[in-house]
Amino acid sequence: MELNVTYIILDGFMYIEQYRVLYFIIMFTAYVLILCSNSTIVCLIWIHKDLHEPMYFFIAALLLNSIIFSSALYPKILTDIWSEKQVVSYSTCLFQWYIFYAIGGAEFWLLMMMAYDRYLAICKPLQYPTVMRKSKVNVLLAVAWIVPACQVAITITAASQRKLCTFIFRGIICNSTVYKLHCVQSAALHIWGMFVLLNFTFLPLIFNCFTYTCIFVITTKRGPEVRRKALQTCLPHLVVLFNFCWLGAFDVILARLDTELPKMVRFIMSFQLILYHPLFNPIIYGLKMKKISTHLRRLLCVGKPDTVHVEQK
Repeated sequence: MELNVTYIILDGFMYIEQYRVLYFIIMFTAYVLILCSNSTIVCLIWIHKDLHEPMYFFIAALLLNSIIFSSALYPKILTDIWSEKQVVSYSTCLFQWYIFYAIGGAEFWLLMMMAYDRYLAICKPLQYPTVMRKSKVNVLLAVAWIVPACQVAITITAASQRKLCTFIFRGIICNSTVYKLHCVQSAALHIWGMFVLLNFTFLPLIFNCFTYTCIFVITTKRGPEVRRKALQTCLPHLVVLFNFCWLGAFDVILARLDTELPKMVRFIMSFQLILYHPLFNPIIYGLKMKKISTHLRRLLCVGKPDTVHVEQK
């Protein structure tokens, strides 16, 4: 029995014939680093009881997202680099589209949960242990993953019913611009996409801005020492939020603009989304979160008893 499988040509790679080996080395090295760096911090949070706090659970969830995102995309990209023709089945393309936005939406929602956690910890410290119980953290984590996943599933299900008239996709991984390959644009799908966009990005972004503004206003009234500690604990989250918003803005512009951006611009930004961002989070949290960096240093000092002995003295 023959199966009718639709294939799409990926036209996003630049000079792949000349730089095939270089691309593979860069992407394979990045994939290994992403897996090692993110999983190391997740394991540290899992193992050490002093990191069993809501804030670190949210960080672990954020890093776990990077592992899932990269593991869903990198094997296909590495295969494409070595292939003579860069093609993808439409079903795989829809899967990449799903992972891209389900994980992206979860990141925005997790950052929103982090802001809520920091607000309670800094502005309402007496109520914090009562409000942020383990059961509450589990519910927030579930909501941050399930709500985006379900909303994107509706989008992908609707998109899968649309007929394709163009089979050349101008990118290296499938995202929402796949809808430009459809023969007829769906108004309902467009409206639903706008709703999902507002729910994924603008709602968490407004909540984050409001929450961190409240934190800094309240801590300013409590003196410079409290303000310094608040800034120290909130800064990594703000840096990650700003970085993710900047990368997300490019994807929104790319999907909503009718004009075609230069191929080089698309290629560079696609590389940043899949290579730079999954490595950025573990670096920020590994260096800027004091407890995590302390455990990382201890881990790296294993096998160096002299160094540890000197530090203890």
